[in-house]
Amino acid sequence: MNNNRYCVIMAGGVGTRFWPKSRKSKPKQFLDILSTGRSFIRSTYERFLPIIQPENFLVVTNRAYRDQVLEHIPELKPEQILCEPIGRNTAPCIAYAAYVLKKKNPDAQMIITPSDHLILNEVNFHAVVEECAEFTANNDKLLAVGIKPSRPDTGYGYIQKSSEDSISKVKCFTEKPSLEVAQTFIECGEFVWNAGIFIWRADSIIKAFEKHLPEHYALFAAIEEKIGTEQEAAAIEQVYTECKSISIDYGIMEKADNVYVHNSDFGWSDVGTWGSVHQLSRKDRYANALSHEGCFTYDTRNSLVSVPEGKVAVINGLRDYIVVDTEDVLMICPRSEEQSIRKYIDDVRFAKGEEHI
Repeated sequence: MNNNRYCVIMAGGVGTRFWPKSRKSKPKQFLDILSTGRSFIRSTYERFLPIIQPENFLVVTNRAYRDQVLEHIPELKPEQILCEPIGRNTAPCIAYAAYVLKKKNPDAQMIITPSDHLILNEVNFHAVVEECAEFTANNDKLLAVGIKPSRPDTGYGYIQKSSEDSISKVKCFTEKPSLEVAQTFIECGEFVWNAGIFIWRADSIIKAFEKHLPEHYALFAAIEEKIGTEQEAAAIEQVYTECKSISIDYGIMEKADNVYVHNSDFGWSDVGTWGSVHQLSRKDRYANALSHEGCFTYDTRNSLVSVPEGKVAVINGLRDYIVVDTEDVLMICPRSEEQSIRKYIDDVRFAKGEEHI
């Protein structure tokens, strides 16, 4: 294995779209929503183990989740977990990891990945990562992994590539288009989904911060000497208080002129909604996705039922519904109304406080 390659797992999200199963106290990345026997973050770690040494992993997460990360990935040492005091989107998260790795290894390459995605063909995935890592190893280039789209999905960002080569220069980024625009992208054939997986050298992304996000660059550069010391936590606390919340896509990738994309296909999903869980799950002959054998359905079609192990659920007469039961919250809603989950959360918070959020 290449000692200069590091995997940075971003695991700070709250996962509100999977409420009521995903909570602030235990968000999506620590759950086994697809019933695979492993949490998302554990699956992500094991996916990279064949190509990344255990000591070359970093997990960036909210400090409230530090112990949960160690519980799910006990192979990690505490110093491999970078704790954010508050969420500031992906740009500060990546800047923090870049400065840690730069200090540890000036030749460090970063393979940045979300903690909660699904990849079905890991052999193809490893081959893509290898090709991307080789491409960026000795070049000042920023590389995004793109996925060949299978449908005009409005929930993903899109990247326009400049050629049919496996790696090509990026023409533009487009965030979550309308259905009409997404359909045009598919027909055009020049667009891929943005998987949120990035590969580059640590010094290349720091240089990009200096050029495109100078305020963030100045904040992290000012504390560089404190990274890896007892003063790091206090310094990071101050930086996160002052730095603006912004994504790496909007802050750097859309502005830089040295951005490339890999045109990939390895069975990817961000598993971003209950609808995608229904799509990815094993279903009965009536297209119902049931969490376990204790679910009894009658005259029910195209529905998802998730109830705790050991609980019996009897469902009669539903069409295209989501049923999610937890210890303290039961949610029943049409699949077509899934986007209302944020409203449900706000209403419950207003009436009951934070206890059930």
